[in-house]
Amino acid sequence: MTEERKISMAVIRRLPRYYRNLAELLDNGVTKISSRELSERMKVTASQIRQDLNNFGGFGQQGYGYNVEYLHKEIGKILGLEKTHSMIIVGVGNLGQALANYTTFAKRGFNLIGLFDVNPRLVGMSIRGLEVMDIDQMEAFVKEHKVDIAILTMPKTKVKETAENLANWGVRGLWNFSPVDLFVPDGVQVENVHLSHSLMTLAYKINEGEE
Repeated sequence: MTEERKISMAVIRRLPRYYRNLAELLDNGVTKISSRELSERMKVTASQIRQDLNNFGGFGQQGYGYNVEYLHKEIGKILGLEKTHSMIIVGVGNLGQALANYTTFAKRGFNLIGLFDVNPRLVGMSIRGLEVMDIDQMEAFVKEHKVDIAILTMPKTKVKETAENLANWGVRGLWNFSPVDLFVPDGVQVENVHLSHSLMTLAYKINEGEE
């Protein structure tokens, strides 16, 4: 859908914010909301909200606004959250363990099924009922199980080779926390997450505020 309509990545990146805010509205018992009210909550213009949602059909009714439950459900479908996605983590150091313990993933349909590391001190350790396996076991595991997403929290010296292997073994998505951008074959999606970039952006904002 997104490729055919050439929807910008900026719009796609706003969808999870819509989804989260709509979930909070549902939790608070809100059943309908106008684009103006949603814009005040999200600090995005009402015009931008309407433009974003019109990429996928609009969903609103003039004079009524948006049905919160319906819009939340439809955005979930667009994001693929009505399906379940199996995940593994490659690199179970501090960050990998923190991600493994993040229970909200499962609530969103992202099921962690495997943990892998090269460190013999970590192999055999149990995290939320999953035993950390040696990375040498990963190929057989991935080929035996349907793995949709691999979370990469490993040194940059090994991550490119690992990513290429995972792509060749049929993993369709890579969530990369290693400090290097990954480029893989067509058909495999990559989300590169550079934590230091976000921190440097925050430092810039602080610096600008001081000036």
